[in-house]
Amino acid sequence: MSKNTREQCRKPALKVSKTQKCGHHGGRGSGPKTAAGRARIGAAHWVHGNETKKRRLERAMGALRLASIEDVMHVLRMTEAARSRGRKPCGYRPIRTLKEAMQWVVEDALNRHKPLPEDR
Repeated sequence: MSKNTREQCRKPALKVSKTQKCGHHGGRGSGPKTAAGRARIGAAHWVHGNETKKRRLERAMGALRLASIEDVMHVLRMTEAARSRGRKPCGYRPIRTLKEAMQWVVEDALNRHKPLPEDR
């Protein structure tokens, strides 16, 4: 039943559906149940190497660094612009004081060229 019109869905049921429902309303399977089945699906959905764990980590670290740079710029009054909206990256700690800003700059300089952890 549609919540808006209170009418039944007019899409035809899937031939493979055991419950005679359309694909949007429960006619498709619920996915693999076992660990082996989930691993098989995960391996099948590997499309290319552009989105590896290492690449995701690099992008997350870059977003974290940009958020911190923005905080440091506001603490040092280098910008009057509004702060970025939205969700902050994982591991983000707000920088609010000059002491925290100086500490972040030192830590960033020391950790800048450390290699990232290898893929698991």
